[in-house]
Amino acid sequence: MNQHLPQRDAAAYAGAAPVGSPAADEAVTHDNNAVSSSKIWQVITASSVGTVIEWYDFYIFGSLAAIIGPVLFGATGKLEDSLLGALAVFGAGFVVRPFGALFFGRIGDMIGRKYTFLVTLLIMGGATFVTGLVPGYDKIGIAAPLIVVVLRLLQGLALGGEYGGAATYVAEHAPDKKRGYFTSFIQITATGGLILSISVIVITRKILGEEAFKEWGWRVPFLLSGLLVIASYYIRRKLHESPLFAKAKAAGTTSTNPLRDSFVNPVNRRLVLIALFGVTMGQGVIFYTSQFQAYSFMNNTLKIDLVDSSTILVVAMLLATPLFVYFGSLSDRIGRKRIIMTGMICGALFTIPLFYGIKAFAGPLTEITPATVDAAGKAVPAVMKALTPNIPAMIALTFILVLFVTMVYGPIAAYLVELFPTKVRYTSLSVPYHIGNGVFGGFVPLVATWIGVWAATQPEGTFAKDHSSLIGLAYPVLVAFVCFVIGVIYMRDVRNVRIMD
Repeated sequence: MNQHLPQRDAAAYAGAAPVGSPAADEAVTHDNNAVSSSKIWQVITASSVGTVIEWYDFYIFGSLAAIIGPVLFGATGKLEDSLLGALAVFGAGFVVRPFGALFFGRIGDMIGRKYTFLVTLLIMGGATFVTGLVPGYDKIGIAAPLIVVVLRLLQGLALGGEYGGAATYVAEHAPDKKRGYFTSFIQITATGGLILSISVIVITRKILGEEAFKEWGWRVPFLLSGLLVIASYYIRRKLHESPLFAKAKAAGTTSTNPLRDSFVNPVNRRLVLIALFGVTMGQGVIFYTSQFQAYSFMNNTLKIDLVDSSTILVVAMLLATPLFVYFGSLSDRIGRKRIIMTGMICGALFTIPLFYGIKAFAGPLTEITPATVDAAGKAVPAVMKALTPNIPAMIALTFILVLFVTMVYGPIAAYLVELFPTKVRYTSLSVPYHIGNGVFGGFVPLVATWIGVWAATQPEGTFAKDHSSLIGLAYPVLVAFVCFVIGVIYMRDVRNVRIMD
């Protein structure tokens, strides 16, 4: 249904064969509506495998924040301070994701999609592998967190270029009337990376034992990334450049300055701002609240055993994963806007009540080890655990949280791809996506935890003190609600745009 947006120009992205070559001639005659199913699935598989690995690399640090914190900041400080420090280092990777989107988006719009997401894959994998080798604070002092910050910045830059490349590459192969369906498989990769990271951590922890894992075993998931990246790189090398990009290269219609064309051009700049403040900002906070913050909340606040909390989140995400594809496909038929906006308002209204339900079903805390004093005279706090969580009920509530994620996230790649013209698509969709997810969404764990720590210091009987464990959720809820209002007013319902024209 092309009436939902003006038809796009055929300009695509570079790295293609010279004009007159067989590859260029094939690109000029390429029609994404005539691509075979086997070719599309080859493209989806190669793109998705690499993207899952990059999300895995990015998430394992956050999943291990409570363990890595004392390693990076020393084991003699307060647990809350080391956790906040680790979450701040984790957040550093999110801050630079928009800069990665600018840098690699420009390369992708000028040189090519394939080349760009091969480079981002190697940077991400290399930084993750080296993180597993960095000595702790007790051995090299302040250099430990500084080195890891640099590595996290490299990871953030790489991830900033990955998503836009993968989404654009798949979308430019997909038929116009099934773009939401096919691009939804890229949307699964972020959740898939989180599931993979949690699974590897739990298995490693079980094999090595608690003490060995805390001492050195936490490094294994980082080092494993090296093998995963090598395999993914081999798969991606076999891909050809995007035919749309090759077509534009052959026609000489690629952008010579994607940054200018994306952000100086007033029409395109307006679309970028709508995409950010009316879509991705709210999608980002819902994504990270419903998955990552929920996991952190169960581990660090509710004191649920790692295996139990991992089981709750992984089962909920696995049950919800097919819904990414369902809502992506549904958006091809009824439009992207109503699905995304429904998920966003549900997230704004029901996130806090669902977290209260998760807290209620976690059960009471039991003292495992009493408070004591170590040989140096330093107070060691008691170890508390929730020993009787209602796991089925917590899975059900977490599933509802992830359901909201599938609604806002499943159709969003198709929406962003169709929103922008081909010659600046990589740059234009990457920047609002990574500001919304990297800045607004990525800082949910840090901001929510910081607000909770502040609230816990308030006088007894105050609202902040009484609700200190959940008051931090006010941040993502407020952002989601503001984004919903802006999106309802300004977001255009686009679908089935013929991007070859």
